[in-house]
Amino acid sequence: MSVKAGIDSLAIYTSRYALDLQALAVARGLEPTKYQDSLSQLVMSVPPPGEDIVTMAANAAQQTLSNINPQDIGILLFATESGIDQSKSAGVYVHGLLGLSPQCRVVELKQACYSATAALQLALPWVRENIGKKILVVAADIARYGLHNNAESSQGGGAVAFVLSANPRILAFDAEYCTLTDDVMDFWRPNYLHEALVEGKYSSKLYLNMLEKTWQQYSEQSGRNFADHAYYCYHTPVPKLVEKAHQYLAKCSQQTQLSADELQQQLAPTLSYSQQIGNSYAASLYIGIASLLDNANNDLSGQRIGFYSYGSGCVAEFFSGVIQSGYQDALHTTYHHSLLSNRIMLSCEEYEKFYQYQYNETGDEQLVPEYDTGFYRLSKMQQHKRIYEQVKLVGAEEVAA
Repeated sequence: MSVKAGIDSLAIYTSRYALDLQALAVARGLEPTKYQDSLSQLVMSVPPPGEDIVTMAANAAQQTLSNINPQDIGILLFATESGIDQSKSAGVYVHGLLGLSPQCRVVELKQACYSATAALQLALPWVRENIGKKILVVAADIARYGLHNNAESSQGGGAVAFVLSANPRILAFDAEYCTLTDDVMDFWRPNYLHEALVEGKYSSKLYLNMLEKTWQQYSEQSGRNFADHAYYCYHTPVPKLVEKAHQYLAKCSQQTQLSADELQQQLAPTLSYSQQIGNSYAASLYIGIASLLDNANNDLSGQRIGFYSYGSGCVAEFFSGVIQSGYQDALHTTYHHSLLSNRIMLSCEEYEKFYQYQYNETGDEQLVPEYDTGFYRLSKMQQHKRIYEQVKLVGAEEVAA
């Protein structure tokens, strides 16, 4: 019998500043409910100066490791498409901030929004073969399309950190999966640009096409059908696309259309956090998992969840896992709810000020203004180096608050 492997601890993090999309709609001369109606999006997180993928990832990892010995982490995999250096992994900065073992292997992975799933699938065989050892996967991204851009309302940012182990407390992944790759140009960001380029309609079409293909092959491998999964978690560029995708999957797999109530029941718990954070690229799917675990009204023990991961360019994968009995004891629900409910809501002018802040690219020293960035911040740029610092020592009571 194969050893179970999967998520033993999972926590998310997002900026402590956010913009209500009604305020953005009004500022752009649109109806206040425009983005809620067209995207099913309510709020987007807005990182302030001093907050980037490293600080967000470190905050998420600090929480997920709050009941795990950091010295037990043998590998740290950092998934992102918002890389800060062409050479040095963002994970090495996180490794130092967290005080992980010097013997910990660290690497950064990139393939658009798919890279956290790549990290997951690369890690699972290792934890099955090295029982007692653990891998920390972190994914963090900041979605930027530009002010007054058509995609401006689908920006956001967030991070997720999860510990993978044998005999996990939260979720054990099934062996069956299907991965497909196609060389396309639906979304990309050249090295010389700070904002992404996207062919929105084309990307949405690819998202659905790859969902159908990966599902069909996964279903053939596993012998499972639509009804064999209690919930489905999707990569979430915007929640409206996920709603469309879930209807599409139901039609492809069982030739039926879901009612509005069925759609709400099956998706609402998985989309709650994304609706309040916005697009978080590589972290998105796994923020959806945290959302489901924290917000489902029923006990999920023993239930199978379907997962669809999509990264533009493109790589897609469908896989599944089973929630473990007693999973509730390993969750960070109170922390997540407090994080999202206590954010500072910005005016549109404040949001634009944050957005327009630029980090020095000349090598001259630049002190970064201080904002609330959790327990870590980017404090300055100096000789082309990013200098991070811990804002304050983290006690167990503070982490749990």
